[in-house]
Amino acid sequence: MSFTIYLARHGQTTLNKYRRLQGWCDAPLTEQGLEDARIAGKHLRHIKFTAAYSSDTLRAMRTRDLILKENENNQPETFESMNFREQGFGYFEGADSGHVWTMVGLPENAKTYYEIIDKLGFAATRDLLHKNDPFGDAEDDQTYWNRIQAGFEQLKATYDNGENILLVSHSLTIRTIIDHFAPEYNAPVEGPKNGSVSKLNVTDDGKITVEYYNHFLDGEEY
Repeated sequence: MSFTIYLARHGQTTLNKYRRLQGWCDAPLTEQGLEDARIAGKHLRHIKFTAAYSSDTLRAMRTRDLILKENENNQPETFESMNFREQGFGYFEGADSGHVWTMVGLPENAKTYYEIIDKLGFAATRDLLHKNDPFGDAEDDQTYWNRIQAGFEQLKATYDNGENILLVSHSLTIRTIIDHFAPEYNAPVEGPKNGSVSKLNVTDDGKITVEYYNHFLDGEEY
């Protein structure tokens, strides 16, 4: 089992622009978001993809298709997977992010998302949001990580011969993946830019390593 995943973040959306929480809810790409996707496509234009995946949100699918439009090779088959969706924020979907994290964090003596992350870490922060959701719909950490793992297991069961796979996902999901497999990148604090690319290698024994994280500049490796 050996293949490569090019993990890209979708382009900017209107909810990104207005600093609103955006998990399972969706919003269209802005003009900047369309450009983010095109730039990512140009950075990856030389890669011959066997398949191209995205989460099943419109913003991820649109970004995936714009990336492929720039590619110099034959177009691969495309797939959508809910396993690589963003974290589900439940009741807090679409709300002002600063307001939500202040409300949730103050009882923990933290006023911002980064203060909460610094104090509790990724997993406990997800559990805290779930605890504070009056409907109980925000994903807790175990539920969230289980579906991401299921997504990777699906890929491992499908590819094993040096394939290049495009996967378009979301900020917190990418940060969670990178933090799990390569904590030295400090992904909880250094989030991926819209349209950025991270490269994962899956080895013959199923081990996942990170070759690079959050590349978005012209002079960087792709």
